[in-house]
Amino acid sequence: MTYDNSWMSNSAALVEAYAQHNDGVLGMLRQRLLARALEAHMAPWPQRVIDVGGGAGYQAIELARAGHDVVLLDPDPAMLRAAEERLAAEDAGVRGRVRTVLGYGEDAPSLVGEGGFDVVCCHGILMYLPEPAGLLRVLTRLAAPGGLLSVLAINREAIAMRPAMRGRWADALAGLESGVEEGGHNLAHRADLVEEVSGILADAGAPAITWYGLRLFSDHLGDVPPGPDFDDLCELEWRAGARDPYRRLGRLFHVLARRSRTM
Repeated sequence: MTYDNSWMSNSAALVEAYAQHNDGVLGMLRQRLLARALEAHMAPWPQRVIDVGGGAGYQAIELARAGHDVVLLDPDPAMLRAAEERLAAEDAGVRGRVRTVLGYGEDAPSLVGEGGFDVVCCHGILMYLPEPAGLLRVLTRLAAPGGLLSVLAINREAIAMRPAMRGRWADALAGLESGVEEGGHNLAHRADLVEEVSGILADAGAPAITWYGLRLFSDHLGDVPPGPDFDDLCELEWRAGARDPYRRLGRLFHVLARRSRTM
């Protein structure tokens, strides 16, 4: 199993696009809601965290600011350089709590060891894989007994929502039937079902605690700057994303699972 790494042929452009996305309303909303869910389920004392496919370090740096020790693993040297540049603007305490490691998630056990992390994050990576099971099993191996797993993926049940809300009817119909979004400004990518991801994690020894939907009402907005009512949007998305039927309409789903203490 390998990543679709064709995007790495122009990784400088990817870094720029990723930064633009994270400065816009959708990226900021994603980071805000991920951080809120993690805070709700992580222990309050310093944790050992690995962020698999952590890119330019947005989540890793937030976790380090909160006092956690973070390994940021990513296969793209340009992304890791961007993360290190962002880290350089932080104080020494934050910088000292983040370690960057070049590599793919599947190779993580040989790069950083198994069973050593209180929290294992993997956000927005499954969509680049032909199937999710292999990486999900690796993520479980990285977690210590009782460790928390945080997995963010594209929601196959709602894959047609974004193109439909933008009036791209043919793209929405194609996505509805195939489970893959094509067209528009996005690379084609695969989507998953929350029950399938949760089932794979449970079979690997990490049953799900809960899951959230993200970007239910806002995914059509694109990379526009957040407005003065951004906090209201975040609160709406947080509350709706925790309950049915709304969370099933989210562009993304966020599964939180915990590795069994006895394996």
